[in-house]
Amino acid sequence: MKLVTYTTDKKNYRLAVAVDETKIIDPQQAYEEKLSETSPHRASELARTLLPEDPTLFLENGEFSLRAADEAVKYALESGTGTGVYKRAEVHIGPPILNPKKIICVGLNYADHIKEMNRELPTHPVVFAKFSNTLMGPNEPFPLRTSLTEKLDYEGELAFVIGKRAYRVSEEEALDYVAGYTVANDITARDMQKRTVQWLQGKTLDKSLPLGPWLVTLDEIKNSQALSIKTSVNGVVRQSSNTANLVFNVNRLVAFLSDFITLEPGDIIITGTPGGVGEAQGLFLQDGDVVKVEIEGIGTIETKIIKED
Repeated sequence: MKLVTYTTDKKNYRLAVAVDETKIIDPQQAYEEKLSETSPHRASELARTLLPEDPTLFLENGEFSLRAADEAVKYALESGTGTGVYKRAEVHIGPPILNPKKIICVGLNYADHIKEMNRELPTHPVVFAKFSNTLMGPNEPFPLRTSLTEKLDYEGELAFVIGKRAYRVSEEEALDYVAGYTVANDITARDMQKRTVQWLQGKTLDKSLPLGPWLVTLDEIKNSQALSIKTSVNGVVRQSSNTANLVFNVNRLVAFLSDFITLEPGDIIITGTPGGVGEAQGLFLQDGDVVKVEIEGIGTIETKIIKED
């Protein structure tokens, strides 16, 4: 299943299921109509409970919501009523998770990136945080303020989302706590990142985490450790690697993080970027540049850099 968020007014985002590249279905709306055929007086209440419009609440419901969403999508496609069915081109697609309690990022997690940044291979995952202000949809523009940074960089990354509360989880059990995967671009202001020993300033600019195009649920990705990942700028490939090259894979990260942080549904973990970042080549993002990040089996996000000053 591919989970997205959408809005028709650019204000109130709702959970939906992408059925193909052109169509999404609002499961709550479709399920309410399905229930109204047998339980008209409680259809709305039951649909909102089983299929909340917020994706984090949806994940908290676990298998109950996933099964109900599957039923809702099948009903919408078979009934032909059009309830809850939208063309992607007619709505605004947001990030697949809206208000995560935590966004945890991993730095220096591909050997080639570690080498190009003149660092040593870490013995433990290097972690830092981004905040919810950084989230934006898969095709939104990024506002570049050259008065703030002159060294804006891209970092194509695999991200995963926690599906249920995880505390002191083993590597063997780790995937039981993962809801699914998505594509991320950890947009970074390198000059701001390096002006103090802490990276936070350069990593938390508004809209610096394009995410999407959807959250692909765990059952659709058989092996997250064998996915090709590619980043291009204006059609020129800058990063090309495979998640097999991660120093600390998804299982290891869940086990490591949950040993000292309680992970909760909707938490986003960004796994790190491969070699080929702009910093290593002296190639920073400029007004009008288009950054595309693609991950095999998940999808593509595209961000245009627009000068705002």
